[in-house]
Amino acid sequence: MQPDAGGDPLNARPARVPSRVRLVLGLPRHLYAHGLGGLLGSRFLQLTHTGRRSGRRYDTVLEVVHHDRASGEYVVVAGLGREADWYRNVRAGGPLAVTVGRRRFPAQARELDTDEAVAVLRGYEHRNRLVAPVIHRVLSGLLGWTYRGTSDQRRRLAHELPLVGLRPH
Repeated sequence: MQPDAGGDPLNARPARVPSRVRLVLGLPRHLYAHGLGGLLGSRFLQLTHTGRRSGRRYDTVLEVVHHDRASGEYVVVAGLGREADWYRNVRAGGPLAVTVGRRRFPAQARELDTDEAVAVLRGYEHRNRLVAPVIHRVLSGLLGWTYRGTSDQRRRLAHELPLVGLRPH
């Protein structure tokens, strides 16, 4: 039984990501791995980052929740929270590159503050309101509590799953 959004601690996390969520989130990665990332348009991006311990290069495919055309910044969510390897690698400050479709560029990363993150999430949910039940179910699986898209829950989500801006460098 998953705890409800009401009384569980802020750091409550599911023991593991449900397999159906991993399957859905893994499909874009396979497309990029086979040179077919262009089929995804700008809905997903591939982040190339350097391991903070290993020094190895890693590629992680992430959904774009916001794109600021003026600055070129793409915003993604650390869906597995602050413990996600890609997030920790980005925080360590190694070189980054972003591939969106067929376009590749070196990037700088920044974490959005809570108010900015909440506004981005609100916009994402508004643009995708027709599939809101699916989005809420996926987010609930990632968060470990029932997400329904209220203002308070959106703020809590922004605290638990950081939003990262990736800007051309």
